[in-house]
Amino acid sequence: MGKFIIKTRKDGQFQFTLKAVNGQVILTSEAYKAKDSCLAGVESVKKNAAEDKRFEVLTAKNGKPYFNLKAANGQVVGTSQMYASMATLKNGIASVKNNAPQAEIIDETE
Repeated sequence: MGKFIIKTRKDGQFQFTLKAVNGQVILTSEAYKAKDSCLAGVESVKKNAAEDKRFEVLTAKNGKPYFNLKAANGQVVGTSQMYASMATLKNGIASVKNNAPQAEIIDETE
């Protein structure tokens, strides 16, 4: 089962990462001013990960593909790493779909 890790950034804001069973980061959130907002972001990922239409595939300036996971309102709730190919990106999306819904939440802010 995957894990959501919630941390406090150096600037005092909160951020979560979703890690796969192997420990690899598969999704990273934006910065949140409040911990409750960060936790709401985690719940949004859990809810939206099941829907293909919530994944937006993009290409970075260096030509590498990556994806955003969006909430129903269109807001980005998580961004992937850069991938070497579309095949590995598709594996990344599958990993988010498999790991996010049942992932435990680990709060490392305290």
